Amino acid sequence: MCNDPLNWYYIRYIRYRIRCRTSFSYMNSTSKIENPQSPDAQLDLRGTPCPINFVRTKLRLEQMPPGAILEVWLDAGEPIEQVPDSLKMEGYQILETQFVASEDNSGFFAMKVQRPKQEAA
Repeated sequence: MCNDPLNWYYIRYIRYRIRCRTSFSYMNSTSKIENPQSPDAQLDLRGTPCPINFVRTKLRLEQMPPGAILEVWLDAGEPIEQVPDSLKMEGYQILETQFVASEDNSGFFAMKVQRPKQEAA
């Protein structure tokens, strides 16, 4: 096992990407984001454990108008593996996910989520 936590998260993330290739099709090097949209709000959930980060994301999205975009900052590992899947199951659309590196060899994921434009009755 690797002693460096960042490498461990990266290896776990790559294994997850391989398992769920369809979920990460937007990260393919040949794909481009055609309409990059700026978020209407941001939510920093770095350091927040699962499932609290999913609950806070869902509550914030419910407060936003239909069609609004929320940018959520999540830690590597379980949060970025679980939160997008849970949001998809709830009917939210994941527009973009990207890794943001920082100077201290750590980083986080910035994920843009859109609230559905029409609520199901």
